[in-house]
Amino acid sequence: MGMRMNRHIKAPLWGAAFIGLAGIFVMLAAARQSDITEQPRSDIIVIDTLKAFGPLERPPVTFLHDQHTAALAKEKKDCLACHPMNAEKKRLSIQFQRTGEDTDKRQVMDLYHDQCISCHKQNRAQQKDAGPVTCGECHVEDAQVLSGWQPIGMDHSLHYRHVKASDNKCERCHHQYNAETKTLYYEKGQESSCVYCHKDQTEDNRISIRLAAHTACVACHRQQRSEGKNAGPLECAGCHSPQQQALIEKVADPPRIERNQPDITLVKTHADKMPDPDAPLQARMARTPFAHKPHEGYTDNCRTCHHASLAACADCHTLAGHVDGKNVKLAQATHQPDAPMSCVGCHNAEQAKPACAGCHASIPQARVWSAQTSCKVCHVPYAGEQYPQEPEAVKRLAAELAATRSQSQTMPDMQDIPEIVPIGHLVEQFEAVQMPHRKIVLKLAELTRDHRLANAFHVQPTTLCQGCHHNSPPSLKPPQCGACHGRTSDALNPNRPGLMAAFHEQCFRCHDQMGIEKPDNRDCAGCHAKRASSENK
Repeated sequence: MGMRMNRHIKAPLWGAAFIGLAGIFVMLAAARQSDITEQPRSDIIVIDTLKAFGPLERPPVTFLHDQHTAALAKEKKDCLACHPMNAEKKRLSIQFQRTGEDTDKRQVMDLYHDQCISCHKQNRAQQKDAGPVTCGECHVEDAQVLSGWQPIGMDHSLHYRHVKASDNKCERCHHQYNAETKTLYYEKGQESSCVYCHKDQTEDNRISIRLAAHTACVACHRQQRSEGKNAGPLECAGCHSPQQQALIEKVADPPRIERNQPDITLVKTHADKMPDPDAPLQARMARTPFAHKPHEGYTDNCRTCHHASLAACADCHTLAGHVDGKNVKLAQATHQPDAPMSCVGCHNAEQAKPACAGCHASIPQARVWSAQTSCKVCHVPYAGEQYPQEPEAVKRLAAELAATRSQSQTMPDMQDIPEIVPIGHLVEQFEAVQMPHRKIVLKLAELTRDHRLANAFHVQPTTLCQGCHHNSPPSLKPPQCGACHGRTSDALNPNRPGLMAAFHEQCFRCHDQMGIEKPDNRDCAGCHAKRASSENK
């Protein structure tokens, strides 16, 4: 149909994304923001259907869908006023006043002109608000409208609300496709995300996610409304406006989605179902006991980790790499530091939060990966000769190995934590800084005490010390900063600042990362009391 989309607001594609109500239209982010006074809209779509037949003779038409939906509602009309039922497919067509493939340019153009203009003229004749009737009023070169469209998807809360509304009948949304009979069917325990099959564009016998979402979701909402039941929105803004999304009711603690997933298991290193080209290879690291159940609560949906299918990572990402996993090896898939679906990438994102970032921003990454201590937190050593294969035995072993991980924070004795540490390297101008050392340590401990990830990795009583003493070996009496940082910067090591710069950089970075506003970085007296002798000079 020669359509285009400009989402304007960048965001990842969610499963079951509701992308407007009109099938032949697409989202538009038009005009320069400096020229716009109207609030951003989530219902802006552009009619450029005739591009399928060649270059457009006039600019495309900017169409405000919700504005038209509201006007039709006043006339006691709904989607059927513009979108007919497709008798063959037994669903609402998301094309305007037609259900089939566009093959005749003149026919399509006349359809829009006749239907739209006649409706506008009829409203004008009845002294009602009406749209334009001339070419230049619709075909505007630079429509001054700003898009605020935002994708939406099924998080755990919204999914549970739909499960409850459908009386646990998963088949209302989930289905499989039988290639032989060319029919849809439901198979319990094989439910998956819509976007695993329905992509951005229609492929062979699989309609796009846009078509799937609107033929299923909007049609269901419409049916529920017609039966006098509470239902989801029919308007674009109801799903795609950031303001409306913020008003969607959240279930505080939704029940777990059941799909035969394990509570705890060992991360597999080889695929179960597909031919494994690296089956003779053996993983050099111990296998990882993975607590699946608690991890479900840390994510909005299953696609955070299972980004291509609801299968084990090793089914696509093998030890040697496989085409089904785009040749990304298993080690890469689980350790990619900037990928949100990898273990390390997700943990890094957690470390970037204020409670953790103050310390982790100062610890060199080369040091983090230089020892095997961190590796063994996940890859728990196993003394057995061979890992079990039977599912129940795998669960038992995974639980036993996971139990060996640190479950709570270990702290030094209070008397081993200095209460005050004086820093007197600027005594010519200021009094020595009286750093409240114990108070800082206890605050860091408080922030991480109930954090499962932190407790697993903070295995030594001196682990928290590493945030400041970032290049010192773990010790209750680490060397002073001056042992590494000289009075001036190191000419042989430009990455090693002088002592004063090191103090300020360390303190300021921690304050910035943790959102600590006082003392202000520009307020020297917030930390340093001026010496009386310097004031008299």
